[in-house]
Amino acid sequence: MDVFLYIASAILMLVGVVGSIVPGIPGPPLGYVGLLLLHFTDKVQYSATLLIVWAVVVLGITVADYYLPVWTTKRAGGTEYGVKGSIIGMVAGMIFTPIGIVVGTLLGAVIGEMIGGSDFGGAVKSGMAAFIGTMLGTGVKLMVSVAFCMYYIMSFF
Repeated sequence: MDVFLYIASAILMLVGVVGSIVPGIPGPPLGYVGLLLLHFTDKVQYSATLLIVWAVVVLGITVADYYLPVWTTKRAGGTEYGVKGSIIGMVAGMIFTPIGIVVGTLLGAVIGEMIGGSDFGGAVKSGMAAFIGTMLGTGVKLMVSVAFCMYYIMSFF
């Protein structure tokens, strides 16, 4: 049974790393499930506190990932047009993953702001803010997913 749990855990953690970059795949939650599976092996036992803290972190990151691009765009003076444009651009960019997501978010916010009547400079500022928010969310998700993989590797030593 432990062999199955180790293999399933490894697969979930690797998919979690990929999901940190590719939208539509919930990276950190999958990595956390992998961590839980690792916990249920005979060799690895994590404390309840550690598992609860990681669950809260994963929940927080999952929620923040959706709000960071919106928050950074609004902080840069972006309007609702820029926010909606960045979301549409991100979804459209999924076709050309992962670069398309980044470029789509940026261009979507710029185009949205231009449609909303902003000048080009303000539209680019909003687009850059959406880009930064997207990169922040991706970076944090990736760090957490890699941390789960490190737990997996350390379980063998």
